[in-house]
Amino acid sequence: MSLFSNPNKMSNADSPVYGEKNTVLLYRSMDLIWKPLGRVVRFVAVAHPVQGRCLLMSTDLTVSAIDIIRLYGIRFKIEVSFKNALRVVGAYAYHFWLGAMKPIKRGSGNQYLHCQTEKYRQAVKRKFDAYQRHIQIGLIVQGMLQYLSATYPRLVWKNFGSWLRTIRPGIPPSEMVTAQALRNCFPEFLLSNVKSVPLTKFILKRVDIGRAEGLRLTG
Repeated sequence: MSLFSNPNKMSNADSPVYGEKNTVLLYRSMDLIWKPLGRVVRFVAVAHPVQGRCLLMSTDLTVSAIDIIRLYGIRFKIEVSFKNALRVVGAYAYHFWLGAMKPIKRGSGNQYLHCQTEKYRQAVKRKFDAYQRHIQIGLIVQGMLQYLSATYPRLVWKNFGSWLRTIRPGIPPSEMVTAQALRNCFPEFLLSNVKSVPLTKFILKRVDIGRAEGLRLTG
């Protein structure tokens, strides 16, 4: 915090944070050893004229102070994107259990796979591959939701079928709104494209009508 002690040693620059205009920041950068990490870390002290002071850190010593400020500025967007991937799409809501894996106590360490048989190691590898594919497919789905939101916002709002206090003209819908609009259109899509789209035939043969409320209503 002593980096803030002498304002005369701080540099000034236009704020690189998105959405900020005509805002000048004071900052000072210094590379110091951080004991908890046991290595050199780049510390950036930032004094914002409105938001106050903050201390940023980066283990990448090749990144400039301005870029560190800019990257921290988009952290909120990253957190919101992660939240939607988790709660809307379920990209991280995986649970693939391997019955053959030997149970260990929480916090007791790893599985020491190098001591296991080749068959056992391959089974564990397939399990982790399933995790990665699940997450990758989920993130692709999230990207498709964002694409539909940015490209067809009026169509999404039209099929949303609900109400939000934050609906504003010209603001693209969120992933949650887009996902709900797709759910509302899904039964109509299946029933109107049975003959023309092979995917609908595949889904209808395997769907449980008793559990699919939308299809049960249209049927």
